[in-house]
Amino acid sequence: MSTPHSHANVVDLTHTITEDMPVYPGTDAPIIEQGTTVAKEGFAEKKLTFFSHVGTHMDAPAHIFEGKKTLDALPASTFTGPACIVDVASLTLITLDVLKQYEDQIAQCDFVIFSSGHEKLWGTEAYFSPFPTLNEEAAKWLTTQDLKGLGIDAISFDTMDVTRLFIHEILLGSGLVLIENLKNLDTITHPIFTFVALPLKILESDGSPIRAIAMVP
Repeated sequence: MSTPHSHANVVDLTHTITEDMPVYPGTDAPIIEQGTTVAKEGFAEKKLTFFSHVGTHMDAPAHIFEGKKTLDALPASTFTGPACIVDVASLTLITLDVLKQYEDQIAQCDFVIFSSGHEKLWGTEAYFSPFPTLNEEAAKWLTTQDLKGLGIDAISFDTMDVTRLFIHEILLGSGLVLIENLKNLDTITHPIFTFVALPLKILESDGSPIRAIAMVP
């Protein structure tokens, strides 16, 4: 018996890894070298050198805490589930009042994805300019909502001027995974969709680049 084709619309939420992409300040840019070529060796392979938190990527609890879970230690089911978009485009601070407006949707979801519109600045210096971040109360509330993870279309869940990643500590400390540098969130209009964010299965991985997609009904 043949199975019917899925009618879900698949939206790619992932930035392409390039040598000139934005990277977190202090991090080396990716190096992408042509290791072999079809013309010379008969097959093409690239040699890739980049940090584990480059581009669209996932943070494991081990990113901030020694002894906490690495991505390879988490079940594959951690990386997919129902998600909702929280529109934070006009905000500088994401407060509990903002989240409460989406409380019914959040209760049905494994992932909450924050859409700030900041992805439009990707590739420019302005990508590092201020973007919406959670305050402590909102971050702590999210850790009580039986979620697997959170995502955002900006480079961090903390502001760029901090010396301690306090919001990361609250979220990762509770066992959530965090996805940063998402894109195309403004194309998703459905209130709840299937989110898939698969990290590379690297031994003791504190983080990994991912291919993130939305499967929209």
